[in-house]
Amino acid sequence: MPEFPSVRWRYPMNTSRRSFPTASGILPAGAPLTTYSNAANRIQLQFGLQLYSLRDVIVDSPEEIIRKAAGFGYRQIESYEGPLGMYWGMGNIGFKKLMDDLDATLISSHADVFNDFERKAAEAAEIGVAYLVCPWLGSLGNLHAYREMADRFNEIGRVAKKAGITFAYHNHDYSFREIDGEVPQKILMDNTDPELVEYQMDIYWVAAAGHDPEEWIRAYPNRFTSSHVKDGKSGNDGGDMEATILGAGIIDYPRILKLAKDNGMKYFIVEQEAHTGTTPLDAARENAVYMKNLRIS
Repeated sequence: MPEFPSVRWRYPMNTSRRSFPTASGILPAGAPLTTYSNAANRIQLQFGLQLYSLRDVIVDSPEEIIRKAAGFGYRQIESYEGPLGMYWGMGNIGFKKLMDDLDATLISSHADVFNDFERKAAEAAEIGVAYLVCPWLGSLGNLHAYREMADRFNEIGRVAKKAGITFAYHNHDYSFREIDGEVPQKILMDNTDPELVEYQMDIYWVAAAGHDPEEWIRAYPNRFTSSHVKDGKSGNDGGDMEATILGAGIIDYPRILKLAKDNGMKYFIVEQEAHTGTTPLDAARENAVYMKNLRIS
């Protein structure tokens, strides 16, 4: 795989937040936060947890923290390549044993896909992980670089497919910010092979960039196969979006997730962007309660 020197991978800590217009997936002021009832003919979505939500507490005792999170009802786990690696010092086999003990599944992990990817893909496939996900590029600055990255994604996707897993890209807001009148996310999606590259929609960051998640889901059916579910509210200055607990913000998740499921989305992964006024574990517990109570038709 050729070098791509413009990419310096890191796991993101913060990204710029900007104001966003009202769209169909954003609740208008004063609207109820739950738009779907718990009627008998509606179903509960299976949901997971991105361990990055627990980044402030997981490093010292990963197994203990993961066990506590599973106790809140998370049966699908998405890891990330943190300071102890994707498997948190347990190795892939050890991590799989922990998942089995918790009646949980490691469905995916965020990873540095630009380095040693063949090994990572093989280890993931060995324990039945479905996806390895590129979580961060940063703005590449020009449209040509995004076209080159689309080619690179296809190459990575071939390696993943050969190993028996799927490669996906996770967006932040920067890929939805126009460059020379074009949206980089569209360039990535239009120039990658659907058989090789899938997309994980971070719904929060789509909204924060001023786009309507529902429009993208409709425009690219079956391309957004997993998601990050996290809520946001207008900042104190009335501008920048700020993270909050699910159900306390303005993103209309009952409607968005129904549409997403109808258009090929299979995984709904909770991630807490920031912890304001609560601990990481408390946030994970409150978010799990929201997802348990959410019903779609």
